[in-house]
Amino acid sequence: MNGAESLLRSLIASGVTVCFGNPGTSEMHFVSALDSVSEMRCILGLHENVVTGAADGYARMAEKPACTLLHLGPGLSNGLANLHNARRASSAIVNIVGDHALSHAGIDAPLASDIIGIARPVSDWVYTSISARNVGADAARAVQAANRAPGSIATLILPADTAWNDADDIANPLPFASPIDVSHHTIERVAAQLRHASSPAILLRGNVLKDEGLIFAGRIAKHTGARLLCDTFAPRLQRGAGRVVVERLPYFAEQVLESLRGIDLLVLVGAKPPVSFFAYPEKSGWLTPEGCMLSVLSHSHENGCSALSALVEALGAGKDSFSVARLSLPEFSRSGALDARAVMQAVARHMPENAILADESVSSGFAHYGITASSVPHDYLNLTGGAIGSMMAVSIGAAVVCPDRKIITLVGDGSAMYTLQSLWTQAREKLNVTTVILANRGYKVLHNELIRVGAAQKGIKAHSMIELTDPQIDWVSLAHGMGIEAVRVELHAGFEDAFLSAMRHQGPRLIEAVIN
Repeated sequence: MNGAESLLRSLIASGVTVCFGNPGTSEMHFVSALDSVSEMRCILGLHENVVTGAADGYARMAEKPACTLLHLGPGLSNGLANLHNARRASSAIVNIVGDHALSHAGIDAPLASDIIGIARPVSDWVYTSISARNVGADAARAVQAANRAPGSIATLILPADTAWNDADDIANPLPFASPIDVSHHTIERVAAQLRHASSPAILLRGNVLKDEGLIFAGRIAKHTGARLLCDTFAPRLQRGAGRVVVERLPYFAEQVLESLRGIDLLVLVGAKPPVSFFAYPEKSGWLTPEGCMLSVLSHSHENGCSALSALVEALGAGKDSFSVARLSLPEFSRSGALDARAVMQAVARHMPENAILADESVSSGFAHYGITASSVPHDYLNLTGGAIGSMMAVSIGAAVVCPDRKIITLVGDGSAMYTLQSLWTQAREKLNVTTVILANRGYKVLHNELIRVGAAQKGIKAHSMIELTDPQIDWVSLAHGMGIEAVRVELHAGFEDAFLSAMRHQGPRLIEAVIN
């Protein structure tokens, strides 16, 4: 057994059974070892940002890590944007980054780089293996680090000779640190604050946005009159008919301030205080209203669900009913030119129960988020770190975890070009993903930002930097070239027919929705 096989078998022993990879020369012994370790499913991505985004989606739905396989510093660098998003989502990921052999490190080969320096900003744990004899144990430590609550990114650097040299053992898994419970004093403090607040709100993030946590939060809201909120870009939210309704904070700062106007107590459950995405001239980025008390019930590394359960008991709300969303499908007209609202209406009307909606519709989708909120029960995944090019890759990981659920990806045409290669992996793995490209032929969100930041009037050169025309992107041809069945639609009826067909069939589809 060489180091690569020891590494793979130790990963499997620790519960890591899926690897998303884009390997190079330094990882060839890892690749070869895959044929000896049948328990590891390895999935090829044609760009590292697809690989890291897929690992993010896997972690969000599986609630355990996959591993990535990346080639040296440049390969890791290519995947940094979606590792940034994954870190903001608190997704558990184990990166395996190949490196030159230890004996090759001192001669400054062309691909030599500071891998630790590249990894550090997006990793909670970084370590370089120094011997094939230790690789299995290093893998177990990496998985342990990744599973640290609420989910962390661990990067293990694997010099090539530690993969090809002889190894001794398969490492046993190490214990994972469970989320810790909040103190009794914290529960009593927050309960007292809620009793005395005239207009409280509770901001939720993490596992509390799944059914169990939502039920506890719903009882508290019913008992105290508190509003239930989640971040604009919460990693995962279970919503739809029969589930407790949570308000999503708006995107723009002034809209957040207006939404929170009058709130005198904001209780944080696994969340941070709201701030604006960007700075704007003469506007504050701190979005907690003046005079509003901030109170932490649980930090992200603490057990938010048990904290909410204890708070229910402290308030005497255990027998209180709670409100849930009723199924309410929007009206839909089959006539007219397509726009973003009509796309969302058709998705809300026809997505199947228990679907996973991965949303990176950005400027097209913000205004229409509420349309799908009262549809059938579904999971909602979001772009957590703001680095576009996430959700098409995230959908790969979600589909690997949930092969029997329909994955619906809503993505702007500008965002989609960042991880276009996701389509190839979806086709190769026959994943049950329907991708809807909201093709407005530009970075439309930046039209607004030019005005909001007080930039000069948009001229010909500025216009050319935020438009996706001359030439227009042909999404149907791109999809066909990667083995995906695809159609372009411009009318309400055409989109509804294409979407219904995609929902009724297994496997990957793409719909290019040309919108005004």
